[in-house]
Amino acid sequence: MSTNIDFTNTEVAFAYKTDAELKNARFMFSLFKFPFFVKYGPKLATWSMGVGLPVKGLIKQFGFNHFCGGEFVDDCDQLAKKLHGYGVGSILDYSVEGEESQAQFDSNKEEIIDTIIKASQNEAYPFAVFKTTAIALVAMLEKSDAGIALGVEELNAYYRAKERFEKICEEAAARKVRLFIDAEESWIQNTIDAWTEEMMAKYNKQEVIIFNTLQMYRIDRLDYLRKQIEAAKKGGFQLGFKLVRGAYMEKERERAIEQGYPSPIQATKEDSDRDYDEALRICMQNSDIVAICAGTHNETSSALLAQLMVENGMKNNDNRFWFAQLLGMSDHISFNLAKEGYNVAKYLPYGPVKAVLPYLSRRAQENSSVKGQVGREWTLIEKELKRRK
Repeated sequence: MSTNIDFTNTEVAFAYKTDAELKNARFMFSLFKFPFFVKYGPKLATWSMGVGLPVKGLIKQFGFNHFCGGEFVDDCDQLAKKLHGYGVGSILDYSVEGEESQAQFDSNKEEIIDTIIKASQNEAYPFAVFKTTAIALVAMLEKSDAGIALGVEELNAYYRAKERFEKICEEAAARKVRLFIDAEESWIQNTIDAWTEEMMAKYNKQEVIIFNTLQMYRIDRLDYLRKQIEAAKKGGFQLGFKLVRGAYMEKERERAIEQGYPSPIQATKEDSDRDYDEALRICMQNSDIVAICAGTHNETSSALLAQLMVENGMKNNDNRFWFAQLLGMSDHISFNLAKEGYNVAKYLPYGPVKAVLPYLSRRAQENSSVKGQVGREWTLIEKELKRRK
């Protein structure tokens, strides 16, 4: 048996996009081919907004509107409704970064809880998500990971952050909203893992509510996955994992060189691909206690999970298995999977334009550095525009 997914069908992939939206996207992806634009464009945009230049409209047209759902959470509803009409769910992602005040962390916690409440009331939002660094000081997390004793103020910040973390998970469990906890840099991930493991053991007794995120470009994640499965079997709870390749490769390698420790990142892309696909197989073998979301822009891995589901006699819409991609990328994967009845969701980042610029910068860098990514997106869009003529 095999699947019948055609990832080359651009008519399905871009049915939700107007001609004007596709032309804007084509122009934007063409800019990503220029290293100067990718390196200095986001910095120039940040500076321009900082000094009050009227560039917000330009940023929204070429970048923000393509990769983000809006500036405020309610802005996302119209797009989420449209996507849901094509069988694609949405994951509200409050993408404000770089905050450092306890008051702002408290505010972010409330914003995240608002997305959970929204997801509990609208089937277009099958998951909620948050980053721990939206509610916790990075420096404190780094010290915690390194085993460095925290001072009185740092210890207070630690417990306040953990309390926010637990409150978010508690809210998700009370409302039965599945919650992704995003992965971050390796030097703060151990603390995030520990907190997440505690919440999974607490709230995943009867069903999977809490999902940890595994970055498979790390050399240690397969071992971590296997150990977590053994711990869950002994502890009598279930596991949720969002599997991704990873988002901080350059930063991880540079820090390892600077501080003189072995890089935690796979030596080659092929190694990452191998471990990613093996993680899919391991999760499938333990599907009695594991639910997964394949967060990937890779056609081969997406097809593999679909094929594994067929081979194991699972229905396409089995709620233990999901696929996810970022808004504005890999529509040919998302919408063609959804057309075949698979569970698919798009990440919908939102937040004030200026605050979301770091996120947009990563999308530009990602699309320029991933082999063939720019060419793939541009080519698919061009193919669809020609078809529509």
